[in-house]
Amino acid sequence: MNRIILDLCGGTGAWSKPYVDAGYDVRLINLPEQDVRLYQPPANVYGILAAPPCTVFAISGVRWKRTDQEMIDGLSIVDACLRIIWRCKPMFWALENPVGTLRRWIGRWYYTFQPYEYGDPWTKRTCIWGNHNIPKKNPVEPVGQWTGRADTTGIVDHVDEFLPPDWVHNLPPSSNRAVLRSVTPPGFAKAFFGVNP
Repeated sequence: MNRIILDLCGGTGAWSKPYVDAGYDVRLINLPEQDVRLYQPPANVYGILAAPPCTVFAISGVRWKRTDQEMIDGLSIVDACLRIIWRCKPMFWALENPVGTLRRWIGRWYYTFQPYEYGDPWTKRTCIWGNHNIPKKNPVEPVGQWTGRADTTGIVDHVDEFLPPDWVHNLPPSSNRAVLRSVTPPGFAKAFFGVNP
């Protein structure tokens, strides 16, 4: 497959994983290794997935007063994603961010979703902007999940704890908290790929 998919600010690459698995040419442009604000996209981009950092926009961080510089930095990344989309004119594009203040800057979202609406049994409302086919929802009850440690074969050999449906909202401070909160739910990623091949 020679279709180029740009995964802008893609973090772990969870959203573009179905494209990688299907053999697409996925380019993960991720801070801090590659700054999307300086990125020069290739010709003939087929699709773009964009997940700019939500630190200054998320409603969960509203209790923290953001400085003008933090807001300018956050908006500059969103602006870079939108400029790349405009420049490439891909067959489809999507930009995600959790519920928050980003709509003040780029308008109302196209739709929102909860992970449980695509088969992942937890909650974290996410807003999607873009031009693409909306994946069909296949909801499950948001019951939470068990965590565990996998051995070298990938089989879970030790169950640690049960995480409630809102576990993502209650993560304690840690070095990987932002990464855990920002991972695209696999059910949504698979459903999105299914209707935007």
